[in-house]
Amino acid sequence: RAGGGAVVGLERALGLAGRDDLTDLAPLPEVWSDRGIRFNDGGCDPDGRFYCGSMAYDQAPGAGSMFRLAADGSGGYATEQMWSGVTVSNGFAFSPDGSLAYYNDTPTHQVSVMDYDREGGLGPRRPLVTVDLPDISGPDGLCVDAEGYVWTAIYGGSVVHRYSPDGRLDGVVELPVRQVTACTFGGPDLDELFITTSRENLPVDEQPQAGSVFSVKPGVTGQRTIAFAG
Repeated sequence: RAGGGAVVGLERALGLAGRDDLTDLAPLPEVWSDRGIRFNDGGCDPDGRFYCGSMAYDQAPGAGSMFRLAADGSGGYATEQMWSGVTVSNGFAFSPDGSLAYYNDTPTHQVSVMDYDREGGLGPRRPLVTVDLPDISGPDGLCVDAEGYVWTAIYGGSVVHRYSPDGRLDGVVELPVRQVTACTFGGPDLDELFITTSRENLPVDEQPQAGSVFSVKPGVTGQRTIAFAG
């Protein structure tokens, strides 16, 4: 949040904290009642509104949606459904000039792109690239660097891919684990790419480094995270 603290996706609600340690985290009203659906991943647009997508625990096709949270101008908050028919909602980030948004619905194997402007909001999704690798779940979390290139974790692929704004594969970071979940730039100079991984459903003796956070300096810098305006 611009004033400190964080906006957080909980199970069936969004929450707001005024402290960075989240000790005062307070949930907003639940968005739905179905206990088989949960929030998953999100990010803010250039005007400080928070988008967070949902998914079914059993990953039922089309059971999830994308929602947007904004301050309503009177001290309250409004949560609006932006689109539905999502299976595993992941990754939401913007180009440096704020004109393009990138988004993943993992099982589609596509990284999608949308036009954005303050008056019209988000335009229709269109594919930027289809990730064609064997035995993968698809693109998971993503971020965008200061040059406007898209970095996306490939769940099941042991890699993070870097794509140019026209969808060309420009770089690959290889990892010693398969389930690569998300990536973001950090460090004092925003020149470190931090990569999260999962060991969900893995036997205890398989892929011992799974579940670790990895870092690499890829030779480019990232952007500062867009803050929630509420």
